Amino acid sequence: MYSAISLFTGAGGLDYGFESAGFRTAVSVEMDDKCVETLRANRSWPVIPGPIGELGSEELLRRAGVGAGEVDVLIGGPPCQPFSKSGFWATGEAKRLNDPRADTLREFFRVLRDTRPRAFLLENVEGLGFHGKNEAITLISAELTSINRSKDTDYRPELAVLNAADYGVPQLRRRLFMVGSRDGRLFRFPFPTHAIEDLLDGRQRYRTAWDALYTFNTVNDPQLNAKGKWAALLPSVPEGQNYLWHTDRGGGEPLFGWRRRYWSFLLKLSKTEPAWTLQAQPGPATGPFHWKNRQLGIREMARLQTFPDDIQIKGSHADARRQLGNAVPSLLAEVLAREIAQQLLGSPSYTSPAKLAIPPARTPPPPPEPVVPVPDKYLMLRGDHEAHPGTGKGYRAMTRVIDGVTPLR
Repeated sequence: MYSAISLFTGAGGLDYGFESAGFRTAVSVEMDDKCVETLRANRSWPVIPGPIGELGSEELLRRAGVGAGEVDVLIGGPPCQPFSKSGFWATGEAKRLNDPRADTLREFFRVLRDTRPRAFLLENVEGLGFHGKNEAITLISAELTSINRSKDTDYRPELAVLNAADYGVPQLRRRLFMVGSRDGRLFRFPFPTHAIEDLLDGRQRYRTAWDALYTFNTVNDPQLNAKGKWAALLPSVPEGQNYLWHTDRGGGEPLFGWRRRYWSFLLKLSKTEPAWTLQAQPGPATGPFHWKNRQLGIREMARLQTFPDDIQIKGSHADARRQLGNAVPSLLAEVLAREIAQQLLGSPSYTSPAKLAIPPARTPPPPPEPVVPVPDKYLMLRGDHEAHPGTGKGYRAMTRVIDGVTPLR
C-alpha cells in the first residue's frame, strides 16, 4: 500500500479517493474543527489540527512514521478563495497572492521541499491559472525550480483543468490539478470517460443528478425548506434554470437584470443533467436547490460528491455544506490516484473498475416538476432592468476606491 501525506484535508474528499486506489493516509493536517471531527469519526488516520504554517516538517514526518524522501505522494488543496473568479466578475480583481490566505500555497511547497515525496498532487480552483492572472503558477514554478536545485530533485509539474462530470461524477465541477514526479517523469492526465451523450469512442453519457439522487426523491424534511425573502419565488423557476429565467431574456417575468446576480442565485437541479457545482458558503437563495424546491440534504450532497456512502459529515447542515462544497469529488480523486500509481510509482496497470462506484444510468427520469406562477409579492419588480455591463464593471466595481481615486461611473 502506498503512503500519502495530506495537507488541507478538509472533509477528506481527496483522501477517500486515494484510499480506494490503494493509498494509506499516513497523516493529515486540517485547521477546521468540524472537518477534524468528520475525519476522526470516519477514519483512524493521524489528524493534526491547526494551521500548516505552525507545524514543522520534522513533526509532520514523525507523525506520519516516515523519513524525508520516503513518502509516496503529497496531496492537498490549499484554500482557493484568493483565486476565485467571483471577485473578477464583481470588481475585475481579486487579491490573489496579496491575500494572506495565499500563504497556504507557499506552505504546500515548503512541505514538499522538506518531505520530498515521490510525487505530488495539488488541487485548486481553475482561477489559479487564469490567463493574465497566473502569478500563482509563476510562484509555483519558481518554488519547484528552487527545490530541484537545492534537493537534487526533478519535479516537472503537469497542469490541467478537469471537469468532474467527464469522469463519471454526477456534478459539473471544474478544478485545476497539478501533478509532478520527483524523478522527472511526465504525467499524462486520463482521457475523459464520460460526455454529454454516448459517443462512438467509448465514452458514456454524463451521469445526472437523478442518477445519483433518485433514492432521495421522496424526502420530506421541513428543515430543508427554502428560506429567506426569495424562497416563495423558487417554485416559479423551472428545473435546470436560475434567476435568469426571470429576466427579459428568459421565459418568465422581467424581475431582474441580465447577469446582475451570481449564477447560483435561485439555481435548481435538473433530473436530466449533472448537478451544478455545490457551493461551500451559500446564502439562503444560493443553489443548487433540489427540483422539489428545497435545499439538498447532507446525504444528497455527499452522493453528488461521490463520497463513500459510509462517511458521516459532522456538524450542522451549514457545517456539512461548507465541508462538502469545499471537497474534491472522491471518484475523481480515485481516477487520478490510480494514474499516479501506475505512471509515476510503478504500479501494474489497473484492470478492475473504480471502487467508488459511478452511479448507474437510470433512464428515463420522471417528468420535470410543475412550475407555478410568480407570487404577487414579487410582481412589483417587473420592469426594465439593465443588463450587467461586463467583467469588472458591476455595481461594486463602480463604487470602490483604488488608491484614493473613485472610478468614473
